[in-house]
Amino acid sequence: MNKYGWKEGQGLGKTEQGMASALQVEKTGRARGVIVNESAEKTKARLELARQEEERKAKAEQVQKTLKQPSKVILLKNMVGPGEVDDDLEAETREECSKYGEVVQVVIYEIPSGVAVEEAVRIFVHFQRVESAIKAVVDLHNRFFGGRTVKCMFYQLEKFKALELQPQPDEL
Repeated sequence: MNKYGWKEGQGLGKTEQGMASALQVEKTGRARGVIVNESAEKTKARLELARQEEERKAKAEQVQKTLKQPSKVILLKNMVGPGEVDDDLEAETREECSKYGEVVQVVIYEIPSGVAVEEAVRIFVHFQRVESAIKAVVDLHNRFFGGRTVKCMFYQLEKFKALELQPQPDEL
């Protein structure tokens, strides 16, 4: 580099804005390493990218887990709180879900007491086709509605038809 005019402590590039020293890597695993002489800002940025990647992987795993046993019925939780169910909620839900396919039935079940606020109102949507339900779960899960994060999952068709709408202990 000296033969090209570089002097120690000087940055690379026409206006000397680039790197002023060589990167040093500390090995952290078999095929991994960490840059040890970078600035604090770059370290923060690198850590933030790693955190975002972990979140993305966790979300992908959760979606994969949710999609393992699809059904024609989906369950929407945390759309509204207890006492917030109004006459328009069923129509609004039917209209929104009809974007994914034909909706057979919408049932809103409000649990009187003894459960968390997020679990108190359960909205069940029965679709004509499983494919429509899959599209709805993928699109509606973790979507914001009225300042709340909606949780969306499949619900067993047999339980729905038998009107077993109470949450099971493993669901809470």
